[in-house]
Amino acid sequence: MTRYLTAASLVALVAGGGAAFAQETLTIGAVGPKTGPLAGGAAVTYWPNVQLWAHDVNEAGGIQVGDTSYMVEIIEYDDQTNPGQTIQAVQRLATQDEADFILPPYSTGLNLAAAPIYDRFGYPQVTSTANTGNVDELSDQFPNLYVTLGAASGMVGGLIDVMTELREAGEIDNTVAMVNVADAFGIELAEEARPLFEEAGFEIVYDSSYPLGTQDLSPVIQGASDANPSSFVAFSYPPDTFALTEQAIIEELDVGVFYTAVATAFPAYGERFGPAANGVMGIGGVNADDAGFQDYVARHLEVTGQAPDSWASPMVYSTFQIYQQAIEGAGSIDRAEVSEYIANNSFDTLIGPIEWDENNNNPAYWTVGQWQDGTYRGIASTGREGEVDPIVKQGWGE
Repeated sequence: MTRYLTAASLVALVAGGGAAFAQETLTIGAVGPKTGPLAGGAAVTYWPNVQLWAHDVNEAGGIQVGDTSYMVEIIEYDDQTNPGQTIQAVQRLATQDEADFILPPYSTGLNLAAAPIYDRFGYPQVTSTANTGNVDELSDQFPNLYVTLGAASGMVGGLIDVMTELREAGEIDNTVAMVNVADAFGIELAEEARPLFEEAGFEIVYDSSYPLGTQDLSPVIQGASDANPSSFVAFSYPPDTFALTEQAIIEELDVGVFYTAVATAFPAYGERFGPAANGVMGIGGVNADDAGFQDYVARHLEVTGQAPDSWASPMVYSTFQIYQQAIEGAGSIDRAEVSEYIANNSFDTLIGPIEWDENNNNPAYWTVGQWQDGTYRGIASTGREGEVDPIVKQGWGE
């Protein structure tokens, strides 16, 4: 367990705008992988934003509720990329640590595993790294669960739109090799993709899955290469995103579209593969030229010592902003009142406005990004500004 508070004093009077605020502490829980297969992804996307958000809140004088300023104290637990451990950690935060609020876990599977515990104890669960097409069903079962990253249908639909554009331009044909990690995230996206690819006139010539944590992915790439596709699509998690790319370079997989999912937007991806990354597509994206995003990157570097990714990192931070705005907007730290405020309001965040459609951030989210000349840029979205045109993959050379 890690516990920290980035504030000089816990009991004080803070001068703000000519008024004096009593200062108290708000205990916030955070559960995510520090070990296990998803630890590397959480170390980029999740934990640094927990640190940055707590720093920003406390540096600004805390969360303001009436005449009280609440400094944020974070209690962290490693769930070891194990759903059972996620459930135990959230339950411990609720019952033993008596956390005022608990930030969402990391990844689709771990969020879904923990949803009943959040619901049982009345905690709002504004997910930031979960992607699912079952939002309506889940929100009926768990009214305080929200999905901000986007629906599976939107993610797949955005990719197919990009591929259709390239096909109509004569850059690719209709053959696709598709693989997925056998986890809630990868399984759902692959199931969503199969009928949508067929509907759009694409032929899946290779379709395979692999267990979470698979070390050797060379058979997957070899199988895809033998099928001679024009496009390669992987609904992958960070370790396999890197491993699949490495094997594709070794095998000289010659495709016009090479798409991997989580971690494609990581700075380390561009650093590791250099010019070979040019043209690689991935899930999500950002408006890389947006001044707000660039300021966030600079603060992230200054406070955490590392750069954020160019998709989920700003969304993680944005969902933490929702918690703060909801507490201040409700004028209360009562979870029921805060949950009601979340349900009935929109929020101004780093990623832009977030509002709800059946507990889903449906109106606008990034669906596809691409490495172009050393920068990961959004090339498709459901309504965000800053999209750029896609390019076709031109080999793996310098």
